[in-house]
This record gives sequence, C-alpha cells and structure tokens, in this order.
Amino acid sequence: MPIYNLGSINADLFYRVPHLPLPGETLTASDLTTGLGGKGANMSVAAARAGAQLRHIGAVGPDGRWAVDRLMEYGVDTRHIAILDVPTGQAVIMVDDAGENSIILLSGANGQISKDAIRAALSEASVGDTLLLQNETNGQAFAAQMGKELGLRVAYAAAPFDADAVQAVLPYLDFLILNAVEAAQLGEAMGLAPQDLPIRHVVVTKGSDGAVFHDNQAKTSRSFPALPTKVVDTTGAGDTFTGYILAALDRGLPIPQAMQLASRAAALMVSRHGTADVIPDLKEVQDARF
Repeated sequence: MPIYNLGSINADLFYRVPHLPLPGETLTASDLTTGLGGKGANMSVAAARAGAQLRHIGAVGPDGRWAVDRLMEYGVDTRHIAILDVPTGQAVIMVDDAGENSIILLSGANGQISKDAIRAALSEASVGDTLLLQNETNGQAFAAQMGKELGLRVAYAAAPFDADAVQAVLPYLDFLILNAVEAAQLGEAMGLAPQDLPIRHVVVTKGSDGAVFHDNQAKTSRSFPALPTKVVDTTGAGDTFTGYILAALDRGLPIPQAMQLASRAAALMVSRHGTADVIPDLKEVQDARF
C-alpha cells in the first residue's frame, strides 16, 4: 500500500569543521559537499529503498528540478512535487570530527505547499494507506486531519521540534516518532510522558541507547538496543529510521522486526557522510554485519 509523505526537499551543503562553532567564533571548514536532503526527502528515499511505494507531496523552486530527478532515481513517485516561483529549501550543515552536527534551514518552497496540492494528492489514497508528516513544511494539520478522515494511518516525525506543531496534529495521529530530547520537550509542554499520550503507537529514539516502542493502546513498552557501529555523521539517521520502520509496517512486518530493521538502517546511516544520497537500500541493511 502506498505511503504519502508531505515532506521537505532541500539542497544540503555540508561543511566539515573541527568542532561545532561557539557564539561569535569563526571556523575554517576542511571540506564542502552538496547533495539532496530535507527531512521529507530523506524519509521518502529511505522508505522507497526499504521497498515501499512512496508518493512525495512537496515543492521546489525552478533551481530544484535536479532534486526531483534525484528522487525519481531513488524510486520515489514525484508526481505531486510542484515547481514554484520561490527558492528551493536549503540546509547548511556543519559536521564535526565526532559526527555531531548543527543545521541552519531555509524553508523556501517547503513553506509554500498549497492545500489544493495536498488535497489532490491525498484524493488518490485508500483506507489503510499511510500518511507521513514532519515539521519542515506548511500544511501539516490540514493534511493530518484529511488523512484521518480518509482512514489513513497518520504518522508524524516530530522534528524539527515545536510543541505547538505537535499538538496541532496530535488529535489525528496513529503513530508518533520522536527522539529523547523531543520527548522531554513535549512532556514539559503537555505534562504527559510518551506512554501516556493519546496516540496508539509512540517510538522514542535514544541514539546509542537504542529506542523504545510504546503501544499505548495495549499499555506495553519494549526497548530495542542500538547496534554497535562507528559514528561518522548522525545527519539523516533519524529520517532513515522513520522511513524504514513505516515501510516495514506497511509491508505487514510485526513491530519487533520493523524496529530491528529500522535500527539496522540507522546504524548503517551514521557510518556514512551525507543524507539522502547515501541512505542504504534494503539488501544492504539485511546483509550488514554488526
């Protein structure tokens, strides 16, 4: 069944720095690479490489046609990506020698997606399809409500985190994915722990400490350990995890297998430099040894 992803598309500019800059500090970068990125694009590529039928809903500027072509090469259905008369989104990503990163975003076309475009894309969906959202585009609450009314499984990756954005889509969600910091921030805003949220399934990722799956309907939780790997760059790891777990669930895999597959994909991802262009495919993930 298809996964519809209302997601951002960015041109990523990666600068290699000795450490993340302090306020007022000027650093000399040792390397610059460019590529396809944006949390939405990363998730779309990950889901497509994991075997899902991925239909991306988004927008780029005239300078972003290459990004649409790249998504097509990776198996993403791009019919619902508009070309608008505004710049394509951009991310300036600084990565240090420990693999940690700091990111500056320009929303660009990602913030100009029309309701008509979302409506047209979702009009093709069927009951049981999946709608994926994250916080780098406009139209999230509108799409979430429409997805719920159409009987879709509505999933939300709560990044970049904004408590108001999460609470706006919360009534329509079936599946929420967030990291430990985001979970703490949401807890402060709502006074609820992840296992107490009014959402059926919640996943909290914890980096090297693994991830926790909360089935809030069954009132159960299960921890999954992280896999040992050399961390080169953490950029895109969470997006890869999200794309893989939703693709696995879409194929009917049970939660434990879906979590394990997503964890393997994320572990491979952090061992590589880059974002969408280096997301591993399903065979790589299945064959990898840790």
